[in-house]
Amino acid sequence: MKRELEPYQLIERSIIKKYRKTLWNPFVAAVKRYELIERGDKIAVCISGGKDSMLMAKLMQQLQKYSDTPFELVFLVMDPGYNEINRQKIENNAALLHIPITVFETNIFDVANSTDESPCYLCARMRRGHLYNKAQSLGCNKIALGHHLSDVIETTLIGMFYSSQLQGMLPKLHSTNFEGMTLIRPMYCIYEEDILSWKRYNDLEFIQCACRFTENCTMCDNGGGGSKRQEVKQLIKRLKRDNPIIEKSIFNSIHAVSLDTMVGYKSNGISHSFLERFNEKTEAEK
Repeated sequence: MKRELEPYQLIERSIIKKYRKTLWNPFVAAVKRYELIERGDKIAVCISGGKDSMLMAKLMQQLQKYSDTPFELVFLVMDPGYNEINRQKIENNAALLHIPITVFETNIFDVANSTDESPCYLCARMRRGHLYNKAQSLGCNKIALGHHLSDVIETTLIGMFYSSQLQGMLPKLHSTNFEGMTLIRPMYCIYEEDILSWKRYNDLEFIQCACRFTENCTMCDNGGGGSKRQEVKQLIKRLKRDNPIIEKSIFNSIHAVSLDTMVGYKSNGISHSFLERFNEKTEAEK
């Protein structure tokens, strides 16, 4: 008699089989292209409870199972002050997906919500700091975050439209405050629509919005109602009607920036002008 698979096994199979081209292959491609994982790494997979981080946890689990490169994983859940419903949902999903989570508590929501000045910015900074600190205390040398390709191109456009700068989101970077720690983004090449498709196919329900400012929001898992990111999401959606590969074009463009054509750019916090090169060439021609 053929053994019936457990729910978590069916979910794992969907990643490797049904969503191999859209989830598994792009995930593996990003790990290899950007050299995200090395032999002996101990990686803290940071789980917020949303669809992105939960899928990332399963992808990392599967990679550890099949990879020739040995590495360790810690599935880290930071509770910044979730309400009881969100906390229980995260724990239930972790059990369903067979993800052995390590949970630690913080008072981030209390601190961030007590200020009227940029609470979201403060919350994000505190979250990152607590995750680095906890991961380092557990002997990890890397933390993995669940940002995907759609996040990458949206961040680039948000910077252009609202901050007057061309600024990307790197697939990995060294921590400036925690020596020896590196941040990696293993889902860098995965589209959000494919994550949503996987979620729906497996009939999974993740927390939508954990922030106390927006706990009643029904769209936060997809960018936040009324936010600048949501505006950019809608813009890209409209542009895709005429150009279905526009996301891929934007993504490829950040891999092929021609600095020689830029009027100005920043490197290591220092601003540079095209006039530097122009004047150097003028002096050399004299």
